[in-house]
Amino acid sequence: MWDVSADNSAQGGNGPSIAETGEFGLIRQITGHGATTASGEPVVVPEVLQGPGDDCAVLQFSGPVVSTTDALVEGVHFRRDWSSATEVGRKAAAVNLADVEAMGARPIALLVAFAAPSDLPLKWATDCSDGLRTEASEAGAVVVGGDVTRSAEVMISVTALGELAGPPVLRSGAQPGQVIAIRGLLGWAAAGLVVLSRGFRSPRAVVEAQKVPRVPYGAGVQAAAAGAGAMIDVSDGLLADLGHIARASQVVCNVDSEALPVPESLQAVSSATGISPQRLLLTGGEDHSLVATFDPGRVPAEWQVIGTVGERTSEPGVRVDGAVWEGAQGYQHFRQ
Repeated sequence: MWDVSADNSAQGGNGPSIAETGEFGLIRQITGHGATTASGEPVVVPEVLQGPGDDCAVLQFSGPVVSTTDALVEGVHFRRDWSSATEVGRKAAAVNLADVEAMGARPIALLVAFAAPSDLPLKWATDCSDGLRTEASEAGAVVVGGDVTRSAEVMISVTALGELAGPPVLRSGAQPGQVIAIRGLLGWAAAGLVVLSRGFRSPRAVVEAQKVPRVPYGAGVQAAAAGAGAMIDVSDGLLADLGHIARASQVVCNVDSEALPVPESLQAVSSATGISPQRLLLTGGEDHSLVATFDPGRVPAEWQVIGTVGERTSEPGVRVDGAVWEGAQGYQHFRQ
């Protein structure tokens, strides 16, 4: 793990660059201290028997393991002039940890591949690594290893591992008559992107939500324990991601727009930009909240019911107040 391919030519920059530091110096910097909680306590994950330092990490699970991978690319998922290195690291961890939560699993460990230009300041790389560890600790997980290499732009690819206490919560498990519920934010990250794209930094709450998703850690296990039928994290937009559940389950998901109140910060962005708050709520991505289906009366505390699951059909999809949503339902890579 942490095998390195890098150009050691000096490029200058703000403080020593990763090239000036050297391959193994960089490795020592990013693996030199363990994860700690917000209060400074070390994060101990019993399933991790051996972390960074050897060719592989060693983990021992007592139940089924879930795994997922997401890559964050500079200029596509983040900009260094918008976000700090710590924020980028936290986001890279959060988007993967949210997928583990969406399966009803408990996050355990992260493997990280980090690619960057040779002239990237060493401090940026170490701050990013700190962000990854910080976000992982929020979920009760740790970084156990990875790889670094050279690239034209910064790229961070994270593999997250989690453990199931029971069956996974799949997208294909929504049942007619169930209710649809959400846990977490909707539209905040999209509003933050709108604000940043126009050169502003407020409302601060939505800007911060764009930089670092507020994943509802623990809610996935909570939903699984409550018998959730299907679940997914909202990465591309509520309608787009509910569409995955609808198609996998062969049902129609009906969203009640009145069940989605407009927060003051989204209303402010809407008033300033002319973008409807409903569009932000229904199609905005990157919040990484969780949306799931439950039997009536079994929705866990803090989850908000926003709709219902209709009958099985050969034409599955999502409806808003009984009608098809006109326009894009969310973000699609390679088309936007």
